[in-house]
Amino acid sequence: MIGYLIRRLLWLIPVLLVTTVLTFALMHSIPGNPFQNAERPLPPAIVQQLMSYYNLDEPVVQQYFRYMGNALRGDFGPSYVYKDRSVNDIVRGGFPVSAVLGLLGLVVALAIGIPLGITSALRQNTAVDYFSMVFALGGVSVPAMTMGPLLIWIFALKAGILPVARWGTWQQAILPAFTLGIGSAAILARLTRASMLQVLREDYIRTARAKGVPERRVMIRHALRNALIPVVTVLGPMAAGLVTGSLVVERIFAVPGLGKYYVDAVTARDYPVIMGTTLLYAVLLVIANLMVDITYTWIDPRIKLSRR
Repeated sequence: MIGYLIRRLLWLIPVLLVTTVLTFALMHSIPGNPFQNAERPLPPAIVQQLMSYYNLDEPVVQQYFRYMGNALRGDFGPSYVYKDRSVNDIVRGGFPVSAVLGLLGLVVALAIGIPLGITSALRQNTAVDYFSMVFALGGVSVPAMTMGPLLIWIFALKAGILPVARWGTWQQAILPAFTLGIGSAAILARLTRASMLQVLREDYIRTARAKGVPERRVMIRHALRNALIPVVTVLGPMAAGLVTGSLVVERIFAVPGLGKYYVDAVTARDYPVIMGTTLLYAVLLVIANLMVDITYTWIDPRIKLSRR
């Protein structure tokens, strides 16, 4: 196990290297520079001074090695848009909010999706199954940009039981968390149902029932544990995506997470902020997939990570 963990952590180095190279190359392949403003154009002399101040007049390869040298020391550079803040300050202030929102969305997805999928599989072709699949289809089909305003209209404007937006209290976190988690819950419900139906048709399930094993034990110990393997596989990238926050959800509910900064960075070509948030997502994705592999051994002891 220890050897496997070390190998996976070492793989983080080439993953981040490829991510930084591709992101850096794509950003600088777009014509223009971060200081070109169509509404209020700056004089060419000032633009040149800014380019020189931020070392953007150097060759792209030299800029990349300069950035990586600073990043290895923990300095991800200044923001071009927020003059008084560095990328470290932006991530330090916005990521905890996005992480809390993402974790709440993940809890909503797990609490709704997996039980709904299991119940649907156990009551196949009944009213419960049909309701579950209608919910799953609606959750997948309705985007967050529609779900968010709909929940605001129902629970904030009409019912008046929840606040419209902002962040800071547990009441303000309910609507964003459900908006973020409903789509993932629908995906988990469909995947859990399909996996459970496949497992319930396996020979070892019929054998366990023939031996007189209680149905509850058959469902929990034999069927559910094997059915959760594909579900856990999906949870890795899903959890990383939710924890980094949803750009749309944060915009709708005025949540002060990383979403606002990332959108502003893309539109304003704020290269350091784009690089910093992209690297953060890459690290979280690798860690989430590593946690998924470790979870495999708990679900199915026959899986030995050290032999991979």
